[in-house]
Amino acid sequence: MSTITIGVDLAKTVFSTCEVTANGQVRSHKELRRDAFMQWLPQVPAGTVVAMEACSSAHHWARRCKAYGLQPRLMAAQFVAPFRKSRATKNDRNDAEAIATAARQGNMRFVPVKDEAQQARLAWHRVREGYKTECLATSNRLRGLLAEFGIAVARNDPALKRALVDPAIRSALPPMLVPLLDQHAAHWQQLRECLAECDRQILAQARTDARCVRVQQLVGIGPLTADAVVAMVGDAREFKNGRQMAAWLGLVPKQSSTGGKTILGPITCNGDRYLRTLLIQGARSSLQRAKAVSPERATSEQLWIRDLSARLPFGKVVVAIANKHARQLWAMLARGEEYDPNAWLKHLMVQRPRSKRPRN
Repeated sequence: MSTITIGVDLAKTVFSTCEVTANGQVRSHKELRRDAFMQWLPQVPAGTVVAMEACSSAHHWARRCKAYGLQPRLMAAQFVAPFRKSRATKNDRNDAEAIATAARQGNMRFVPVKDEAQQARLAWHRVREGYKTECLATSNRLRGLLAEFGIAVARNDPALKRALVDPAIRSALPPMLVPLLDQHAAHWQQLRECLAECDRQILAQARTDARCVRVQQLVGIGPLTADAVVAMVGDAREFKNGRQMAAWLGLVPKQSSTGGKTILGPITCNGDRYLRTLLIQGARSSLQRAKAVSPERATSEQLWIRDLSARLPFGKVVVAIANKHARQLWAMLARGEEYDPNAWLKHLMVQRPRSKRPRN
């Protein structure tokens, strides 16, 4: 294994690299254009650690490094920033050196490298979110145009579709405006069709993956969330336990503790916002289901949710449920287990014998 660590500041055109020796001394700096970087990478000795900040193209270059026998290390940008020598002077050379220095820390947390299949599955989710945003923007634009001429439309898609084809409304509009509305309506319909196609593809992916089928046994986890979790997490064994996965998703409170006094704040909101949003939306569904079922037929988890809802405000309840779901998802993915509603009975704290000391 090479004692050299190479930090790479990724870019579209010019890549900055920094070689750091085992004792932390900078050996060399290089500025390479994209083609030159692709030719230089195979010449790096096998076993060399190549560190990069996690970004859109980092996983692609990490897979290339693996193919050349190198050891890629991806880190979140927030973990690299403290190692930059001068925060007032930010440039590619300083960034590459900070990346190399951060990668040599023994307690550094690295991002698992995603394979092409994972990124391809996630691409459907990313594009779906874009279509959803565009659909909402286009429908609001249509409502705004109609409102300028005194036509108020309810905030739902069926009402807007009826208004766009209503002869009475079309006749009351200026003739110059009608073709523009028809053009926007056609664009809106096309976006809706693209969104539906993304939903069909994601559903097909979730049906053919055994892991997705398994995690859908949890109440509040549907095909969309299941496919996103499997594609985003990959190998859940990268996390030591479920608490680490929940923290990775930003579902744990911030800490501002000192002098032995623990102060907890709002959740950190770290990690992927999309996956965290899906888990929180699923938690809302679990809360509604727990409130609807009778106490006699409720599971132990639903009884816990009902008790939690009686003591805490709504926002804290759904975050607590999402946190619990994240831990359960880790156990099911890392261990390959089916969902067991009575798994809590196997915990050591439950199994330990009661104290035989007489009570006063």
